[in-house]
Amino acid sequence: MPQPRVMLVVTGDDFGYCPRRNQGIVDCFQAGGISNVSLLVNGCAAKEAADLAKRHSIPIGLHANLSEGLSVCQPASTLTNQHGFLRGKMGFRQALERGQLSMKQVELELRAQVRLFRDLTGHLPHHMDGHQHVHVLPGVREVFAQVLSDFNIPFTRVPVEPGLHSCPALPAHLRRFYAQVEKDALDSIPVFTRYGIRWPDVYLGLTTMGQNMSVPNLQRALGHALATGLSSATPSGGASHQPVVTAELMVHPGYPSRPQEGGCGEGPDDFSRSADRQHELSVLRDPALLALYSQERVQLCAFKDI
Repeated sequence: MPQPRVMLVVTGDDFGYCPRRNQGIVDCFQAGGISNVSLLVNGCAAKEAADLAKRHSIPIGLHANLSEGLSVCQPASTLTNQHGFLRGKMGFRQALERGQLSMKQVELELRAQVRLFRDLTGHLPHHMDGHQHVHVLPGVREVFAQVLSDFNIPFTRVPVEPGLHSCPALPAHLRRFYAQVEKDALDSIPVFTRYGIRWPDVYLGLTTMGQNMSVPNLQRALGHALATGLSSATPSGGASHQPVVTAELMVHPGYPSRPQEGGCGEGPDDFSRSADRQHELSVLRDPALLALYSQERVQLCAFKDI
């Protein structure tokens, strides 16, 4: 293959959530649709997922979860609600805004999840991000960066997506949520930089989730990635000295969870039971997309390759 223009990590999130998500993610990896996975260590099928990653040599990192299901650190803490479960995507954010969360307990939970990841896989994660983008939230980002630094975990995710604000397909509530995620992510950059943590030049995935994922939409996102990434990319040192853009595409493929089977302690949520999961799986392994990667000189890779 000629010198790639983009080194693209395609990360399948929520590995370990349930057996059907696991199987879909493995099928997607074997078809060349993803190149990396992010493990929920408190997912009900986390042990199976870790074994599958080992069996199929799938590069694997940690999807740190502070918002869904059972915490790894028992007993209940400020992170959990009256039922003993983590507070949820918006509940966690509301509790944080009200000053109800102990950052010491956030730190203990993150450290426990890293240790459980090591117990499950036999190694430390090469990258670590946050389920539902909790890792870039105020207060959390400093603790998260400290934990990565202490365990020598080199890579994270900074969810700032080029083209987000010009995407017409997003409903208003998602547009608002993603705008806040982007602001939090931008505010995290100086913190992550101070701790020597790295991330790819470009992040993609908010505008291409679920039914918004299609080959044309992914082509548009990659175009944004190239235009944005070339300004921050490093020269490749090849004959042409053309810079290579590094990028991460966040995806959520799988076969939809069955009722009562899966989740992180509370059963599977609507997101995991949705037909969108299989739609993403179909698009990611579509020969037209794989041909587009080849035509645009996009090489799928893992974090260790960038």
